[in-house]
Amino acid sequence: MSDPGLESTRRRLTAKQADTVERLGKAAVDILAREGFVGLTVRRVAAEAGVGAATAYTYFSSKEHLVAEVFWRRLAAAPLVTDQNDDVASRVIGVLRQIALLVADEPEFAGAVTSALLGRDPDVEVLRLRIGREIHQRLLAALGQDRDPDVIESLELLYAGALVRAGMGYGSYAEIADRLEKSARLMLG
Repeated sequence: MSDPGLESTRRRLTAKQADTVERLGKAAVDILAREGFVGLTVRRVAAEAGVGAATAYTYFSSKEHLVAEVFWRRLAAAPLVTDQNDDVASRVIGVLRQIALLVADEPEFAGAVTSALLGRDPDVEVLRLRIGREIHQRLLAALGQDRDPDVIESLELLYAGALVRAGMGYGSYAEIADRLEKSARLMLG
């Protein structure tokens, strides 16, 4: 797989462009932490990152696109954490827990990710597919030879439902990670 730091929803990036996208992403997370999703705009992110608004809009079509891109980059950069010596359930739980905890320490960012991924922005739709493929591939790796399509789909539904639930405030992402473990163990035995 190519370096996610040099990829964007819209095009392949040079090292300088990747740095700009990284600065925009960091500024977005900082603004989210202070002011929440309501206070986030691409223009404000651009100003905080020291980038012109027009430049920011060449990379991100909306605040939802920006937030989804930051999440996708974190997910793509996270190492695969499956120890083939563990049983299948432990490997799957490790994958689900790792993904859920990517945003656990940043509640405003976590809520923004949920809102962003549920949006209709065409660039977000592209990222939703990338994120889904990445999660699917990680679950396949964790399952090893036990690749029953119904189990994979059920795990994906479990994960998606759990994150929406956390995004709605029915528990912290850390609590949701624990619940994912219980549910996955019920499914996998």
